[in-house]
Amino acid sequence: MKVSEEAPLGLRERKKLQTRSALSWAVIRLSVEHGWANVTVEDAAAAANVSERTFRNYFSSKAEAVAARHLDRMLLVAVELQGRPAGEPLWDAITGAVLSQFAGGEPRGHEWTDAIQLMLTEPDVAGEVLRANATAQRDLGVAIARRTGTDPAHDLYPSLVAATTNAAITTVMDHWLRADPPVAIEALMRDAFGQLQAGLPVP
Repeated sequence: MKVSEEAPLGLRERKKLQTRSALSWAVIRLSVEHGWANVTVEDAAAAANVSERTFRNYFSSKAEAVAARHLDRMLLVAVELQGRPAGEPLWDAITGAVLSQFAGGEPRGHEWTDAIQLMLTEPDVAGEVLRANATAQRDLGVAIARRTGTDPAHDLYPSLVAATTNAAITTVMDHWLRADPPVAIEALMRDAFGQLQAGLPVP
């Protein structure tokens, strides 16, 4: 389901997004608690209080459901970027857009992060996450092109900035999952994008 910056969503559309999110979280939570191989589509549907048929209307697989949370959040970064003040410097705007989606989360314990890392090694999940990143990167490139007056079909710049932003987010998320002791992801995002704004100086 594509996230759009157009007119506010109606009740039906909001309910669809809520169901989509509930199903995605159900697969993630149950997989953390019981292990990826021990969770079925039927289990996730029941946890979200919908039928298995409803699950299939939203997702083709458990892996797609897992990646949906990441995809939706990444797409919203592009939406948020387009709504930032026009005079705001680009990297300030990108940082603000990213933090709008990753701010406020408390550090997770090792039981959670270890289970997420293990889930992400599943080939189907890894493939869906890669697909989600590619989709989000294209949308972000379009948003950056609009903001900078460049053309993503001919100019390298918007695609390069989008790829850099995507790589920074992916790197932070990986670092967050492995951090010992656990840390808040917002602090890592601020650090990463601060380094990008500074031109990645050697420590």
